[in-house]
Amino acid sequence: MMTNLFSIFDPSTNIFNLPLNWLSTMLGLLFIPFSFWLIPNRHQMLWNFISIKLHNEFKILLGNNNKSIGSTFIFISLFFFILFNNFLGLFPYIFTSTSHLNMSLSISLTFWLSFMFYGWINNTKHMFIHMIPQGTPSVLMPFMVMIETISNIIRPGTLAIRLTANMITGHLLITLLSSMGNSINFYLISFLIFMQILLLILESMVAIIQSYVISILSTLYSSEVN
Repeated sequence: MMTNLFSIFDPSTNIFNLPLNWLSTMLGLLFIPFSFWLIPNRHQMLWNFISIKLHNEFKILLGNNNKSIGSTFIFISLFFFILFNNFLGLFPYIFTSTSHLNMSLSISLTFWLSFMFYGWINNTKHMFIHMIPQGTPSVLMPFMVMIETISNIIRPGTLAIRLTANMITGHLLITLLSSMGNSINFYLISFLIFMQILLLILESMVAIIQSYVISILSTLYSSEVN
């Protein structure tokens, strides 16, 4: 039962032994550019509104300078990329790439390595100072260095697991409710459909929240190395 349950996350579309499910992560690149050539509509206004709000918030976290203004677009792109893939997985028979660790870990590890290389090469002194909080007693300094180092190393793993676990949980609940359709009473089907609609609404909220959390945490990690 557990094997069949988790098999919904397995890539299943293959042509010439090439997994085509992962191509769904790039579908946003096909649709998004065309929207900039259209006459402004509600969707375009909503897109611009969200982008401006995120830009202003990320700019505050990164510091109001010329470098932070350009850096915010990286994290805005990260937000929309994860959001698109999270929502895409809610549609039937569409592969959910963000429910796999190799996808989420690739994103978080890439950003984390970029921050670490930039910080240790350009701001070496600041990176050493950041390992020991101000006012730490001399006896506790070696332990604080170990704790800060470990907490820094596990950051990409926590980001990846957070995104993957939240996406898997909701999809498993929806799958479990769907599998009960053949074994319940006819009068309970309406209740089952109602519960699935609530779960879809909840999963939509989770898709937005997780995209926002990943982008905010990545912005905070970036601000620590500057």
